[in-house]
Amino acid sequence: MLTVTLVLFVLARYHSPQLAGAAAFFSLFPGLVVSPLAGALLDRHGRARLVVLDYLTAAVMVVLIAALSVGQLLPWGALLAIVSFASLTNPLSNSGARSLFPLIAPRPLWERANALDSSGHVVAQLLGAPLAGVLIGILGPEWALAACGVVFAAAAVVMLRLPDPASTAVTDGSIWLNAWRGLQYVMRNATLRGLAMTLITFNLSWGILAIAVPVLILDRLHEGPATVGFVWGVMGAAGLVSALIAGRMSSRGRERQLMFVTILVSAAGIALLPFATALPLVVLAIIIFGAANGPFDIGLFTIRQRRTDPAWFGRAFAVSMSINWVGTPVGSALAGTLIGWSLNVALWAAVLAALVAAVFPLLAVPARDDPAGLV
Repeated sequence: MLTVTLVLFVLARYHSPQLAGAAAFFSLFPGLVVSPLAGALLDRHGRARLVVLDYLTAAVMVVLIAALSVGQLLPWGALLAIVSFASLTNPLSNSGARSLFPLIAPRPLWERANALDSSGHVVAQLLGAPLAGVLIGILGPEWALAACGVVFAAAAVVMLRLPDPASTAVTDGSIWLNAWRGLQYVMRNATLRGLAMTLITFNLSWGILAIAVPVLILDRLHEGPATVGFVWGVMGAAGLVSALIAGRMSSRGRERQLMFVTILVSAAGIALLPFATALPLVVLAIIIFGAANGPFDIGLFTIRQRRTDPAWFGRAFAVSMSINWVGTPVGSALAGTLIGWSLNVALWAAVLAALVAAVFPLLAVPARDDPAGLV
């Protein structure tokens, strides 16, 4: 809900794709900078409580944005400051939740557990994105933001009941020292380095699309915010089906090829968007993009889990995921500038980023497992 709501909120209240891109950038980037500290905290203090902390922070911040906007007390600088502050705890839930799966599930079931993980995200997109669009269309963006706050609070309540699994992490020394060790581990791990090169580049595409697709639907096709939500929901539905199918098959030894093929399929879907003059072609492009995302996630999650020492799951996942996500806020910020020049230029830039990303799984990720994981 929040990804769709924040972009549509800025477009509705400030009428600026550039500010929408900046808001998307600051809603992610500050948290990426502090991710090594988040990983050290996760390995030392457990995951569930820190995930709750992030959800509660997010709930308060989005409700604050809504309240200030209703009172007409939200200049663009205050908006960027609030989303920047809220992003600082993001790695606690993103990395904390994802690192729980390999700790809870036995290794032979990791593909299925990762399918569940990926499916959870796409189900949330399937339901949340259309709901956000409908709420904005009927009640306005402030009410949609408030609804996001309620959902975050509900998620915190659910997580309160989850016990932390046993961890083998060794975290002697200060938090700062362990954060530095986590960063070193990722930089020395050849697989995590290769995945970083892949994801930074590939996520440039997603960052651009997060801004460009709403602008395409609202401005070029003259549809409403509910349509934006439903289009993202369709992407979630396609990803759900593909993730459930791919999760039933072992990806061991084929993760690199799986990532390569699915990135190319994603690029093919994005390449349809510059030619879209009607909604059906946009929907087709998004279905292709979403369907490729499910198998891609399973290949990515599984190879990262298998080639990371379980004692480093918190620190390594926090750093790795945050480095991987750098492309998303950069892409969103870049999208605002490119759209000011030409919407099609922004869309073709997303295609180019995906094509470049496709070469890295085969060239930068080692073909064989290294027992130590370090090269």
